[in-house]
Amino acid sequence: MSLPEIYHQFVFDLQQFSLLEFISTILQLASVWYAKKNNILVYPTGIVGVAIAVYICFISQLYADSLLNIFYVVMSLYGWYHWILKKGESYKYPIQWCGRFEYIMGGLFFIIGWGTIYFVLKNYTNSNVPVLDSFVSSSAITAMWWMALRKIDNWIAWIISDLVAIPLFFYKHLVLFTLMYVLFLVLAIAGLLEWMKKYKMGKV
Repeated sequence: MSLPEIYHQFVFDLQQFSLLEFISTILQLASVWYAKKNNILVYPTGIVGVAIAVYICFISQLYADSLLNIFYVVMSLYGWYHWILKKGESYKYPIQWCGRFEYIMGGLFFIIGWGTIYFVLKNYTNSNVPVLDSFVSSSAITAMWWMALRKIDNWIAWIISDLVAIPLFFYKHLVLFTLMYVLFLVLAIAGLLEWMKKYKMGKV
């Protein structure tokens, strides 16, 4: 696809977005902003935003992303619980880097998730983007688990996931979600830098 064709598709899709896509986009952006700030509101805003995204992705034949958003809801409840746990006067799960166990488990979540989701999409759905759809989903699964444990590495996983999600959603003519993932990428980079700074200064 040439640059003029990409531009014309972008303009056309921008005129076609739905109210639900707009609401979901705003709520999900708010959620990532709160995550960047290490604010518990990351979870209630995210839950509502991704619940709407489940429906939007399903009707767009992005089945893995639809299932992924259901997983987001479950993991948001899991993360919400862990973020409020305290050990004495401090949080039980402060901002820190992954240890060996978290790296191994995160890698297993990604590899097993990618393979499993790809197999299902390829053999049991009419998805025409099974490789990319399953990649975005599996990398986000790892990112969500790390974020629930307040691991700095979650931002790196999000950056990788966003870089693949941007062209995927553009291809599916979901222009607001495309823009949302562009902003997600910017916020993920900012979140990585901010959490690294907080960790270094001991503000966890």
